[in-house]
Amino acid sequence: MSLSVSPSLGQPTLPEGQLLYAVGDIHGRLDLLQSLLDLIDADARTSGDAGRRILVFLGDYVDRGPDSRGVVEKLLRDLPQGFDTHFLKGNHEALLLDFLEDAACLDHWRLNGGDATMLSYGVDTERLGRFGAPAETWRRAFAEALPEAHLRFFRNLQLSVSFGDYLFVHAGVRPGVPLAAQSEADLIWIRGPFLDHAEPLGKIVVHGHTPGQEPVTRPNRIGIDTGAVFTGRLTALRLKGGSRTFLRT
Repeated sequence: MSLSVSPSLGQPTLPEGQLLYAVGDIHGRLDLLQSLLDLIDADARTSGDAGRRILVFLGDYVDRGPDSRGVVEKLLRDLPQGFDTHFLKGNHEALLLDFLEDAACLDHWRLNGGDATMLSYGVDTERLGRFGAPAETWRRAFAEALPEAHLRFFRNLQLSVSFGDYLFVHAGVRPGVPLAAQSEADLIWIRGPFLDHAEPLGKIVVHGHTPGQEPVTRPNRIGIDTGAVFTGRLTALRLKGGSRTFLRT
């Protein structure tokens, strides 16, 4: 576990008394989530002057990693005490919901790591594949295995949330479109037009979705997807006043 600190940047800021942690893409890595939450809890306990503590999760809780179900259960029932929590929707949650609505989406979801999610909920994907089960059989098996509380969690995810001078989304925003008018598709899927844009976006956009070995800090955005399922690194951005700190497993 390591703590990486950036210099205090003055502006932009959070409102006085707020202490915020934004957590990057988890992708079924319950072990890394537990370690990072322990770091966050310990750090928050040393920041006794914070009047409001906030946890923002940037989406992509499921797929690819070994314990998507465990991640969702952790988020629902076992987070550190004393935080306001906000759960954003990632493209992988969109893939899951699309499949529940339309079995024809099975192949697309499986290509993006859906098998690992189904396995974590007890679906026998090996057997279904071996016998060439139709997509509707896969959909029905997953729908029956998915707890109602988890389905509500996926359906109620937010697309964005803003505090102070920061906007938190999963993937990014479409340059030139007002922040209040962004489409869901862009908020959870966009890459190139957003990542390549160097001009101000109205707020500093904190996002995941595009993995890298280290967090990415630009004048208009901060990317904190450090590829947990590939690198073993899960990152949180800590914001307080005008300071920024990265906590990492």
